[in-house]
Amino acid sequence: MTLFPTLASLRAAACHPPQGDAAAAAAAEARQAVLTKPPGSLGRLEELVAWLARWQRRPAPRLQRVQVLVFAGNHGVTAQGVSPYPAAVTAQMADNFAAGGGAINALAAASGAALRVVPLRLDCPTADFTTAPAMTEAEFLDAVQQGGAAVPEGCDLLCLGEMGIGNTTAGAALAAALFGGTGWAGRGTGLDAAGVARKEAVVRAALARHAAALDDPLEVARRLGGFELAAILGATLAARRRGVPVLLDGFTATAAVAPLALLAPDGLEHAQAAHLSAEAGHRRLLTALDMTPLLDLGLRLGEASGAALAVPLLRAALACHAGMASFAEAGVAGRAA
Repeated sequence: MTLFPTLASLRAAACHPPQGDAAAAAAAEARQAVLTKPPGSLGRLEELVAWLARWQRRPAPRLQRVQVLVFAGNHGVTAQGVSPYPAAVTAQMADNFAAGGGAINALAAASGAALRVVPLRLDCPTADFTTAPAMTEAEFLDAVQQGGAAVPEGCDLLCLGEMGIGNTTAGAALAAALFGGTGWAGRGTGLDAAGVARKEAVVRAALARHAAALDDPLEVARRLGGFELAAILGATLAARRRGVPVLLDGFTATAAVAPLALLAPDGLEHAQAAHLSAEAGHRRLLTALDMTPLLDLGLRLGEASGAALAVPLLRAALACHAGMASFAEAGVAGRAA
């Protein structure tokens, strides 16, 4: 089934996302209130359990089936010298993931998560967005659809990440177009200062080329994004429909879904920022989206690595929630009125 066959249907889904289950969240919070601890003493761990309950739409959330999706795509803007690596590395790394040799393979296994890598047109990069829209409308919708279709039925939690030489340039262009300002470009896969300046100039050129369309978040995603970024957007929308909370990886993955926050005030409420990337602009982007990262480990790898690392944190939160005794069960005196 095609989730979003037209741009109009995609826009309607993004502008009117289904809501979470407030009663399920309240039930989780009520249980937290009677466990053998001072109220709120587990901090964000308590909030995370209520968040899982709200968006899984069940009062007793679970993490039996955790899925990591890594979308891979190539970018025509690499012709502008925005990465020290050739575009061929994208396909080579996708093959490395398939063979089990990537960091994400090890991290997904350690987190008890299934991993799937989804290559998108690796032999056909997007257009160089300094000269043309990155994707045609049909290409954009196809990538969004592939992202949505990759979300498995019965999933309890979705971790989203990407692989694509040149995609931090796309992420910087998206962030600049959506939130304004300069200085969004960072080191990516290891640029020196001159390379970062060149990347920033490329972002400025892209904004100038597409200036007439920058008031429409979906057009921004189509013109300045990439196949793997559009797929992340599609997967995030599909997860919302299916009652699946989302962990977002770093700067590029966050930029990919930022249009959803501008199309609906609560468009990303079912998503958490898994970590704060070392990539320039991520902290600023998270501030613009009012998202507080779960971890801060200096990562800038991509591949959904930070998202996979946050899964054990959620498992720990859920273990406390389900495994702790209540005051009545433990025979411990509760807080005085």
